[in-house]
Amino acid sequence: MRISLMQVSDSAVLAGAVNGKVAFAEMIKNIPETVAVPQPLFLDFGSINVATASYLRESVFALKSYLRTKSSSYYPVVANANADVWDELSVIANAKNDVIVTCELTDDDVTTNVELVGNLDPKQQMTFELVLKFDEVDANSLMEQFGESEKTKSTTAWNNRLASLASRGIIREYTKGRSKYYRPLLMESVHGN
Repeated sequence: MRISLMQVSDSAVLAGAVNGKVAFAEMIKNIPETVAVPQPLFLDFGSINVATASYLRESVFALKSYLRTKSSSYYPVVANANADVWDELSVIANAKNDVIVTCELTDDDVTTNVELVGNLDPKQQMTFELVLKFDEVDANSLMEQFGESEKTKSTTAWNNRLASLASRGIIREYTKGRSKYYRPLLMESVHGN
């Protein structure tokens, strides 16, 4: 699913907390209530020249928090942001100690230049990279393969790390039977900022 910020705001300049809150409300209206499979929700910044930190805080990051609180199957991804918008995203991500996935997105939904804006702590970064490497993981498989080298004696620590990354909206969470599995949000390799 893709939401064009240009269509939501009708302006190439996205500024101010109040306008960000209006955009947040508009985006919520455009998101279907249910979707069967966890998937990215592309927030397309194509044709946007400027987006201020206050606007992004009240729209993009508010939407991300809202969807994660609802345990939605949609995971916001910022697409086609120019360098100025990217810098403002970074300001908010760092101020909130948060992260968000960004990418370039073509008209036929091909993603490239996938990156994280913001920082993860070293244990989360390592766990995130394992999810990317193996494409699908669960806490038990990570414990079996890396528990000894990471000096982690139970699956609980791995489960907590994976759940934390999913709650931050940068990996997808699936349920198969009674087990939870995790996959990358986008399938191209992601590099931290």
